[in-house]
Amino acid sequence: MTVLSTEYTWAALGGDPVLAARVSTVARTGVLTSRLPVRESARACVGSCALAAAELGALRAGLPEVPGVRVDDGALATALVSERHLLVDGRAPVSFAPLSRFWRTADGWVRTHANYPHHRARLLTALGASEDPVSVAAAFAERSSAEAEETVHAAGGLAVALRTAKEWAAHEQGAAVAARPLVERGRLDSAPARVLTPIGTGTLLPAAGIRVLDLTRVIAGPVATRTLALLGADVLRVDAPQLPELPDQHADTGFGKRSAVLDLAADRRAFEELLAGADVVVTGYRPGALDRFGLSPEALAERRPGVVVAQLSAWGAYGPWGERRGFDSLVQAATGIAAIEGSAAEPGALPAQALDHGTGYLLAAGVLRALSDQVREGGSRFVRLALARTAEWLLSGAERGREAPADDSAYDTYGAYDGPEVWLAERDSALGRLRYALSPVSFTGGPVDWARPPGVRGTDRPHWVY
Repeated sequence: MTVLSTEYTWAALGGDPVLAARVSTVARTGVLTSRLPVRESARACVGSCALAAAELGALRAGLPEVPGVRVDDGALATALVSERHLLVDGRAPVSFAPLSRFWRTADGWVRTHANYPHHRARLLTALGASEDPVSVAAAFAERSSAEAEETVHAAGGLAVALRTAKEWAAHEQGAAVAARPLVERGRLDSAPARVLTPIGTGTLLPAAGIRVLDLTRVIAGPVATRTLALLGADVLRVDAPQLPELPDQHADTGFGKRSAVLDLAADRRAFEELLAGADVVVTGYRPGALDRFGLSPEALAERRPGVVVAQLSAWGAYGPWGERRGFDSLVQAATGIAAIEGSAAEPGALPAQALDHGTGYLLAAGVLRALSDQVREGGSRFVRLALARTAEWLLSGAERGREAPADDSAYDTYGAYDGPEVWLAERDSALGRLRYALSPVSFTGGPVDWARPPGVRGTDRPHWVY
């Protein structure tokens, strides 16, 4: 079993190894080109997610066998950069703010993330700089990478030093991450087996009737819940009123969901009612940030026996960086990915925010597998992933040699990549006319598009539809 394969990720999810044979691949040249095997990791993440969906769908529909899964490189290449393909009334979104980039330091580089106003303000305060990039560059140039990293972190901002993979492996957080499984999962109690109503065999919607409370932000968590919405779940994303959101980011990851704004402390009764009705709770905030609201897996299982709790973080909920904030671009810089993808002149990046997207699909797969296990065995369940652990997996696969066969024709089907058009769709919405990427999660009889487009953020009532 190769590391960067569906068989590997499927095993990490606790899936029946026999089912991995249900996955076929359409290989295409010229997609997700990079020095690291991004395409192979994307195939494994999406393939496992689609297989988990097909497994649950077969279980609920009473099918004699699990439907076949098809992973198409063209769909992967399009979906993993869905934020770049999005158009709102013909307008392309802005992905990164001017201060979110690499900066030279006295001895190397640091990567910052300042897309949100509060992060930008903290960065500038830490550096004693103005918003002029020249001022920021001068402030970083006076500091070592390690000093810059700690100074900005101490002020609540986001900056990490560029490291090689070897340096990250020697770092205490890197060692802590490497010691954990790719997917942490387990049973929390002896709650009775979940009883799910049968579903029809028209369009197979494995998550139909499942209520998902979405407490995630940015990309990875929203990609996971966007996928569960595609599969029929009632997904309600809840944001705190004081936290800003990037409108285009909301549009890209909001398909199939409803969106509400709720102060978890002031509106505690409404929040508790949501928790009482939730089948799945997905969190993507900094580890520990939501514990005061009783959102640890153990606390949720005690109050809502049979719940599935899915947790996502940047660095993992352990080690010296266990409570730090982080984003895909920062994890790429810290773990050695940016050094590998760059040159002697400057750091580089993966062809997509592959840690975000890949981890998101694995998180959705973990939820789907947990639901299948509950039907068979019962028990409240937890699933936990970290972007840094996904990065470790990608790097470990690269160290063992490129995981894909040299000849792509060895796959089930081979074809050329003629652009993303066939995997793009358009529809009207409350946000305007949207062009967007279709989901790469594909299995026989499954959905090909979301039932509803994204709406205006925060305009839905905080309650369950069914």
